[in-house]
Amino acid sequence: MPAPRQGRQLLAAVRAVVLATVALGLVYPLLMTGIAQVIAPSKADGSLVTSADGTVVGSSLLGQGFLDGSGDPLPEYFQSRPSAGDWDGAASGGSNLGPNSTELADTIAERRTEVAAFNGVPEADVPADAVTASASGLDPDISPEYAAIQVQRVATARGVSADEVAALVDTATAGRDLGVIGAPSVDVLELNLALDEQLG
Repeated sequence: MPAPRQGRQLLAAVRAVVLATVALGLVYPLLMTGIAQVIAPSKADGSLVTSADGTVVGSSLLGQGFLDGSGDPLPEYFQSRPSAGDWDGAASGGSNLGPNSTELADTIAERRTEVAAFNGVPEADVPADAVTASASGLDPDISPEYAAIQVQRVATARGVSADEVAALVDTATAGRDLGVIGAPSVDVLELNLALDEQLG
């Protein structure tokens, strides 16, 4: 093949790479971001959640821990699912331990004992999502069953009735999508914000 022809092909290939890089790496993302900002600005900005005073306290899409400075769970708040990455979005992921892992079995047993003791319930009443992390480690929701075993503990810590706390749990509970898809869930951040705003 003559050298000039090779040069033309190389130049065409470089142009194609540059064009694809500009179109797919710059123009397309900017276009999609602009459309998202117009159609759904809240979601485009990360589905941020603010408290009553306007402070950003998290995202409706990401779970977080409700812990004190020592890393211990705060009794006045509902607790999220465990997280293999400590609810760090940059470290999203599971433990990668399989069902035959003795380490996983031991971790679950330890968590079950801790959750039962913290909430003052029998270990048999501790649901699966209280002791297992989600695949992402960032699931913002818990099951109504996990919320239910936390009601009395939260009510006692806040000096209010369990019925008042249970009513807020009901408000923060979402049903199945279209009535049949998925499972009912409780938004932990929404629930804890409601606790602060309504029950102090």
